[in-house]
Amino acid sequence: MVPRLRTLLGRAGSERERLVGMNPEIEKARQNAVNDGGTLLGSQYLKHLNIFRETVGRILGLGVLIKDLGNGLVDFPYEYNGRIVYLCWKLGEDEIEWWHEVEAGFMGRHPVSDDFE
Repeated sequence: MVPRLRTLLGRAGSERERLVGMNPEIEKARQNAVNDGGTLLGSQYLKHLNIFRETVGRILGLGVLIKDLGNGLVDFPYEYNGRIVYLCWKLGEDEIEWWHEVEAGFMGRHPVSDDFE
């Protein structure tokens, strides 16, 4: 699943950057909407917004929780010793090597190798 997530998170991150880059122009058009303002970026913005939504939907459809899209941080719910914990993975890591309690978050990560064996 990691290679697939790497691809999807990379695409979602790229689309997010495109949308953020277009945002100043889109905001100007939004402010001028009462005066029939518009922008040539409107159709491009909608295209990239749809790609972004579809990509995020595919990630969520895998049962993955997106925690920080900008950093590519995701969690996987996992049952361990009768309770739910999160396996934690960040874009750039080779494998899923960390876990944390649901309430603990990223700062409470523990190595999987120390605790799950």
